[in-house]
Amino acid sequence: MLTAAVVGLGWWGQTILRMLAPSPALRIGRLVSASAAGAALGRAHGIPTTPDYADALADPAIEAVILATPNSLHPAQVIAAAAAGKHVFCEKPLALATADAEAAVAACGRAGVVLGIGHERRFEPALMELARLLRAGALGAPLLIEANFSQDRFLDLKPGNWRLSTAEAPAGPLTATGVHLLDLAVSLLGPAESVLARVHDRGAAFANGDAFSALVGFPGGAQALVGALLITPFASRFALYGNEGWAEVVDLAHPDRPAGARLALHRRGAAPVQRDFPAVSAVRANLEAFAAAARGEAPYPIPTAEMIATVALTEAAIRSAAAGAVVTLSPRKPEGTAP
Repeated sequence: MLTAAVVGLGWWGQTILRMLAPSPALRIGRLVSASAAGAALGRAHGIPTTPDYADALADPAIEAVILATPNSLHPAQVIAAAAAGKHVFCEKPLALATADAEAAVAACGRAGVVLGIGHERRFEPALMELARLLRAGALGAPLLIEANFSQDRFLDLKPGNWRLSTAEAPAGPLTATGVHLLDLAVSLLGPAESVLARVHDRGAAFANGDAFSALVGFPGGAQALVGALLITPFASRFALYGNEGWAEVVDLAHPDRPAGARLALHRRGAAPVQRDFPAVSAVRANLEAFAAAARGEAPYPIPTAEMIATVALTEAAIRSAAAGAVVTLSPRKPEGTAP
C-alpha cells in the first residue's frame, strides 16, 4: 500500500479523499490545507493536517503526494515533490504552458519518481472500450471526434474562486472539463497539429467565460470538435467516427459520482449494438494505477509524452481563443530524443 498526502482540500481534494477511503492500494497519511475547514476535515478523518506543503515533502512516511491545487501551482509543486523523492499525482492540467509541463516531466524523470495525471476519463470502461474498438480496426480510419463535457456546478461558486479566474483557468471551461476531451482526443489521434478555439460569456458573468468550443486538427486529416459549458446541466458525450463505423459513449452522471455509461456501436453492414457499462470510480482507478506504478508493479498507463502533448494543445487553445485565430502547434519530438 502506498502512503500519500493529499494537497488541497477544496471540492476535488475532498472528492479524492472520499473515493480513496475504501482503496486497498492507497492510504492517506497526511493532508495539506491552510483553511480551517481543511483542518476540521483532517480531524474528522483522523488524518494529520498541516498548512505547509514542505511538511508533507519532509515526512519520511509519505511516499507520494496528490496535488488538488490551483492550476498555476502544479509545475512548481511537481518539481518540488520530485526533488524530495516523492512520487507525484497531479490534477489536470499538469501545466498551462508546454515548457512548464516539460520541466515537470523532466524533474520526475531525473528523480526516478512516477508522475500521474488526473485524466480519469481514460479509465472509464466505456471509453476504454471505444479506444479498443479503434485500435482493433472496428471503426476503420478515424475521421472525426465529436465531444461535449458540460456542467453547471460552478454557478454556485463565489466570484473570487480560483476556478473562475482568467489567470488560473483561462478559456473558461477548458481547464475544468474541456481539457479531458482534448486529452482523450490526443490519446486516440496523437499530438494535435492545429486548433481554432472560442470562448464566450453566455450570461453567467464568469470572468473567464462560460462557453468553450474548439476545432482541433490532427495528422492525417482527422479532426475533433469539442464543446464545454459551465451553465448547462451535466452532459457528457464522446463520439468517434471512422470510415467503417462509429461509436458513441454517453455518461449518465458526473464522474465524481458515477452512474454508468452507454456505448452505441454502428458498423457498416452490421446491426447497431448498444452496451451498458456499470458505474465505476475512474478517479480511484487512475490513482490506483499510479500507486501500482509507484510500487513498481506496472507502468503508469498514461505516457508522459501524451501528458505534454495535451498541455501543448491546451496552451494552443488558450492562445487561439485569445487571438480569435487558428494556432498551429509545433511537431512533438518522440519521448527520449534530444531537444
